[in-house]
Amino acid sequence: MIKLILSDMDGTLLDDEAKLPAEFDVMMAKLKERRVMFAPASGRQYYSLVDSFPDYADSFLFISDNGTMVKQHGQEIFSNTIERQTALDILNSMNDIAGVYNVFCGKKKAYLLKRKKPEKYIGELTKYFRAVELVDSFEAVDDDPIKTSFFTAGGDAAEKIYPLMEKHSQSMQVVLASAYWVDVTNKGANKGTAVRKIQERLGLSQEECAAFGDYMNDKEMLESVYYSYAMANAYPAIKDVARFEAKSNAEHGVMVQIQEFIDQGLC
Repeated sequence: MIKLILSDMDGTLLDDEAKLPAEFDVMMAKLKERRVMFAPASGRQYYSLVDSFPDYADSFLFISDNGTMVKQHGQEIFSNTIERQTALDILNSMNDIAGVYNVFCGKKKAYLLKRKKPEKYIGELTKYFRAVELVDSFEAVDDDPIKTSFFTAGGDAAEKIYPLMEKHSQSMQVVLASAYWVDVTNKGANKGTAVRKIQERLGLSQEECAAFGDYMNDKEMLESVYYSYAMANAYPAIKDVARFEAKSNAEHGVMVQIQEFIDQGLC
């Protein structure tokens, strides 16, 4: 029986207008009746996830920042912080790259450099980060880094950012999080590691967990469960990882599949 369902947000649970499916609340009520836990698992900041689910802030398990922060009932269950100087070196290496916005992702807030004038893309940036502060330098930040993120508005992160970050891949986890984002975390810090820690904490097997994803930052999460689903709109390499395929995010594939679980008596 499935007892935990994990879902990525953008390109997975949310439709192409970044909205939740209309049937979401009804489906969550069905899961609650069956004592199945739901966990958003995203590269988004914890505060962004809570803002997306105001009615579920005290009931969902939140896996944020690509698995480097996990909270429930507003309390930190665990986190994975980057050595401060390492984070600063990675962030500052991109300060002079035009069209790239680097983000110091801390436990308390996300920090962006004033001089890069991120206001131009603040709508896109605040989609992922709700608690944001503009700073003169990353050295001035009084916070624990859990992730460094890099954004390009051109949707060409694979070409513009990833090659510049690849040199860190021997010592850090470098992942293409979407067409717009590249994330860097500690080696082994990812959604999959977070899921395995949760499974251990709750005494769950892989066969008792389902997960949905669409991009490379979902790879390890999908590998950590038996019921692993790539969305129909997923990045091709993710479809090679998942055991199953769900309908696209535009077709509310996560909701469709959860209803199938219920109909099949799997939860």
